[in-house]
Amino acid sequence: MHNFSDFVHLHFDKPIEDLGDIEKRILKRAHERKIISTDVNAVIAAEASFGERVADGIARVGGSWSFIICFLAFLAIWTVINTIILVTGAFDPYPFVFLNLILSMLAAIQAPIIMMSQNRQAERDRFEAAKDYEVNLKSELEVLSLHQKIDMRVLTEIAALREDVQHLYAALAAKGA
Repeated sequence: MHNFSDFVHLHFDKPIEDLGDIEKRILKRAHERKIISTDVNAVIAAEASFGERVADGIARVGGSWSFIICFLAFLAIWTVINTIILVTGAFDPYPFVFLNLILSMLAAIQAPIIMMSQNRQAERDRFEAAKDYEVNLKSELEVLSLHQKIDMRVLTEIAALREDVQHLYAALAAKGA
């Protein structure tokens, strides 16, 4: 493919002006024989701010079994200390008002942080989907180009074989006459 507009016309049934930005960029990269795949994890890690990395870390820890088990152990120890051990001088007696306050504050802080992390994950998924689309589109274009090259090669060989057959017929006709 020497001409870019021929390359576009060959793979799409519309002019280059009607293509989207992604398609134009992918066609250009395919025509130039350049790779388009990137390490999504490296790109996202490089663009993450300190706060985003902290939110991801908190969400990772807060959504783990080790956190749940440790937190259940903390709740059990709290209730045992305030009901059995410190029967007369418990710092947070039975309806555990102070514990409820701590749990409410923890939930009030942890929930938005986990939501921030989920939003980043959704953004990451969209970015990955866009990259997958680009790689798939380029792969499809490369396969189409290979098919065209193979088809051209086969047609050239068939034409050469027909020419050889014609020469053989002519040689046989010359010998038989």
